[in-house]
Amino acid sequence: MTHRAGAERPGAAASPSTSTHIPDLGYRPVPESFRLPKGANFGPCSGVAVNSKGNIFVFHRGPRCLMEFDRNGRYLRSLAEGIFSRPHGLRIDPDDNIWATDIGSHIVVKFDPRGRILMVLGLKDTAAEWHAYGHLRAFDEPNDIAFGPAGEFYVSQGHGKGESRVLKFEADGTFVKTWGGEGTASGQFRQPHSVATDAKGRLFVADRSNQRIQVFDADGTYLRESLHPGTPCGLCMSRDQHIFLAHGHAGRIMKLDLEGNVLGATGRQGKGLGEYGEAHYLALSRDEKAIYVADTLNWRVQKLVKTR
Repeated sequence: MTHRAGAERPGAAASPSTSTHIPDLGYRPVPESFRLPKGANFGPCSGVAVNSKGNIFVFHRGPRCLMEFDRNGRYLRSLAEGIFSRPHGLRIDPDDNIWATDIGSHIVVKFDPRGRILMVLGLKDTAAEWHAYGHLRAFDEPNDIAFGPAGEFYVSQGHGKGESRVLKFEADGTFVKTWGGEGTASGQFRQPHSVATDAKGRLFVADRSNQRIQVFDADGTYLRESLHPGTPCGLCMSRDQHIFLAHGHAGRIMKLDLEGNVLGATGRQGKGLGEYGEAHYLALSRDEKAIYVADTLNWRVQKLVKTR
């Protein structure tokens, strides 16, 4: 593959994201997928996740900011009322614990499946650099979480004014290390917006403002990158080890191999069915027959179902 002009870096491969020959992904959008409580609406939808039961969790910027629905879209409950100020990322770990990031309050919160808080990382309403040996343990706009094979986890930060970094923690929340920093060189970031791990423990980072996905080993050693012109926002790893990408303001949902090659795509910019203002984050059902896409600008989560 060719390199993007001005972006030649060791290990960098250009992605055919703009090609007109990308196959259709083979999903169709479903209208009115969620039955909300009477009088309720979604605000800007920043995150979406699916647990082992197939229940869907929607994280949005409005009342009842974290809602749970069954697999048919029937409302079940709301969680975490009054905790978050600007919801952002949402993940569910292999034990069905719920993890959420707040770029307004600068915190990462872990809930058990009942909705009880198990862990809080960061200092609420305090933005600062994370210090490994000092008393201060604060984030600056943490935005996403990914889980390693031994329970370790990674947090990306730097959504706005904060320094762009990835931070690694042990399963109990003990800080391990951090890497990155603001810049365009390999291993640096300009708004690392989403993180995901593969079966080998490698970390994939959607480096949004650098328009690329960078890949690291579990210790933060840079391995390679692929280029994705636009705003690569959200990453989700499938069980068969493909990456699904919510491609931001392009309104595209893409399936990639682990090298970053685009295998299929659907969607476009807009406000209609199958269109997105900002395809922010996405989640897969366990059988991968459904994709859920959180859209911050159209204030909704769209469900896509596999047709072939």
